[in-house]
Amino acid sequence: MHSITISLFVSLIAATLRLATPIIFAALGGVISERSGVVNIGLEGIMIAGAFFGVLGSFLTNNAWVGVLFAIIAGMGIALIHAVLSINLRADQTISGVSINIFSAALMSFLLFKIFARDGQTDGVTQLSYPKEFFKGIPLIGNLLAELNWFVFIAFGLALLLHLMLYYTPLGLRIRSVGEHPKASDTLGINVYKMRYLCVLLSGAFAGLGGAALSLGATNLFREGMVSGKGFIALAAMIFGNWKPFGALAASLLFGFAEAFRIVAQGFGWKVPDEVYYSFPYLLTMLMLAGFVGKTTPPAADGIPYTKGER
Repeated sequence: MHSITISLFVSLIAATLRLATPIIFAALGGVISERSGVVNIGLEGIMIAGAFFGVLGSFLTNNAWVGVLFAIIAGMGIALIHAVLSINLRADQTISGVSINIFSAALMSFLLFKIFARDGQTDGVTQLSYPKEFFKGIPLIGNLLAELNWFVFIAFGLALLLHLMLYYTPLGLRIRSVGEHPKASDTLGINVYKMRYLCVLLSGAFAGLGGAALSLGATNLFREGMVSGKGFIALAAMIFGNWKPFGALAASLLFGFAEAFRIVAQGFGWKVPDEVYYSFPYLLTMLMLAGFVGKTTPPAADGIPYTKGER
């Protein structure tokens, strides 16, 4: 009985990490974009594109790593549309993001039918190989590591790198400055447009990776509806994390735990109605909203278009 309980807890932790990973990628994308002053509501649509093109790349080349590269490029391509609309054309960033979500979902559905000649989902493709047996041999944490995938490690590594870049490099200082005081940054010779373009494209790369984590990590195919609001959850995680990489990481893990608990907790044998398990993620979200909204501070110029020379 004791070994069964330990096994369930290990499964719960592993499921939390796996389910949080796509959210972590997208939340980090939201952090880098909004730190530069551009709101990216289109993370959901970018994740959809990343999930589809990740599978497409693996399907065409029989190499999952090429699929990951396809996902990153696709994410950056969709993000470029948002960048042009938001930065150059000074369109409403929220409307642009929502439009991208609708456009991306419709485009991927169209491409699914045209390329794979079927509705609903693609064929199964090659996933990233993961040495489960090797990790099982590691003392103490081997069983946990064996239930993960490479995307989990990449997500945590990117969170660390983004934190170091934002707070310990000149580039990070420039990014934060254009998100707080773009006019002052401009007078100091910082190209606000270039900084914002860079950050929006990076947000697309991160969210594209989040889509690939779903289609090449959690499964081996693309299915319509598989993103299922994770881009919007990532936005919430970014806000709860106060627009900081580690904060967004922690909030994403909490959302991942809520979903994992719903899946794994029923194995504990507790006599609780199924409806309680299904409601847990939403109850947790409501509690977080009640406790954190109003206590977080976005970048001062977040969502505000910038025009050079405007007074």
